[in-house]
Order: sequence, then C-alpha cells, then structure tokens
Amino acid sequence: MLEESADPGWMQKVAREMNLSETAFLHPAGDAYGLRWFTPAVEVELCGHATLAAAHVLWEEGHLDTRDAALFDTVSGRLAATRRGDRIEMDFPAERAEPCEPPPGLLEALGGASPVAVARNRFDILIEVADEDTVRSLSPDYQRIGTLPVRGVMVTASADALVSNGIDFVSRFFAPAVGVNEDPVTGSAHCCLGPWWSDRLGVADLVGRQLSERGGIVGVGVRGDRVLLAGAAVTVLRGELLG
Repeated sequence: MLEESADPGWMQKVAREMNLSETAFLHPAGDAYGLRWFTPAVEVELCGHATLAAAHVLWEEGHLDTRDAALFDTVSGRLAATRRGDRIEMDFPAERAEPCEPPPGLLEALGGASPVAVARNRFDILIEVADEDTVRSLSPDYQRIGTLPVRGVMVTASADALVSNGIDFVSRFFAPAVGVNEDPVTGSAHCCLGPWWSDRLGVADLVGRQLSERGGIVGVGVRGDRVLLAGAAVTVLRGELLG
C-alpha cells in the first residue's frame, strides 16, 4: 500500500525480493486505487490473485467500508471487487482465445502432449487435452517454454466427474518467460478458461481447479465480455518496507 505511485524500477526490485508469483502495488487515485502487478521478473498487464489480495487489504485495514466495492484503475482498464459473504467477487475482462497453430516446439516442451485444441489470446497459449490425468501428469520443459513469445501456457481439460465432484474443468499454468515456472493458481488465465469452457459446456457459471502442487479453486461466471472471478483471501503477514 503506497501513498502515491512509485518508481517502476523500485517496484520491480521489491517484487523480486518478495519472490512470489505477483506482488501488487496500489495507491489512492480519485474514486479508485491505482494498481500495478509485478512478477519477480516483469510487470504484467492482468492479475487475479494479487487484485483479490489488494481488495482484501483495503477492507481489512479500514481503507474501504466492507459494503463498498474496491475499484482499481489498471493497464487493463477499471476492475472492481465486491464482498460476497466470505468470498470476494472480481469483475474482469473476458480474454477469449482464438484457434491457432501451436508454436514450434511447444508440444515437445509439454512432453509431447496431444492437443484436442490449440488457441491463443493477447497474453497466452491455451492447450486443451483429452482428460484430467493428462493435465495432472505433465512434466514440462520450462526452459523451452520460456523461449516462446507469450506470457504463459495454460493446459486444460474437462474435469473427471469421478474424482472432481462439483468441478467443471481443470488446468495448469506455466509462465517461465515472466519468472514463474508454474503458477499455483492463475486468476487471469480463468478470464480465458471461463469463456472457453462456457462455450463447450453450455453453462455460464463454472468452477475450475488448478492442479499445481499447491492447487486452488476459482469460481467463474461468464457475462458477455466480462468474467466474474470468485475466491477467498486471508492475511498471513503484516510488515513495513523501510526503504
């Protein structure tokens, strides 16, 4: 939490020191808060979990009344977060993917996975595979993936109904090009995965599970050119930067 916008180089150094998938920096800006996100390596244009964390802090620390929406001005436009009981619902842009040919070397970097479909949006490549077990068992070559001209690669499949009760689809997300070999849970990827599976399953409200080592669940509501992402947050650490 900053009093005003900070130097990007300083924010990048702080994010590198934090060494988390993303670090959020926010400051008051009129009726909203300016918000930027940095991985340990680069600034990114859209991030779900760091936005959820930012909204949580604004309410918990008394910067905003819990009945008020948290509004953020970002390079991806105005974003909003609202308290819904013990959950936080975020209003994000839909980032639909269009079919494409896989970039040379991508499938080999994923261990020779056989895709059902390949698509791309302005950030990432989406690979749909046949089943949940294929997503779970991937052993990617991060170095090769990191040479591709994209932010990241998401691999997804419909959930196995026998083992994933209440889950509609599963995914993993690899982004070595921006300093994150495998992201634990990727809100911004669900801006793409939500519309993708909404079209295939014929439903507007879905639940996705990310099959990283830590794992996580994201509620997704597809509303035209917007996506509602739902998750929860808890505070685990408070600190003060001295320089």
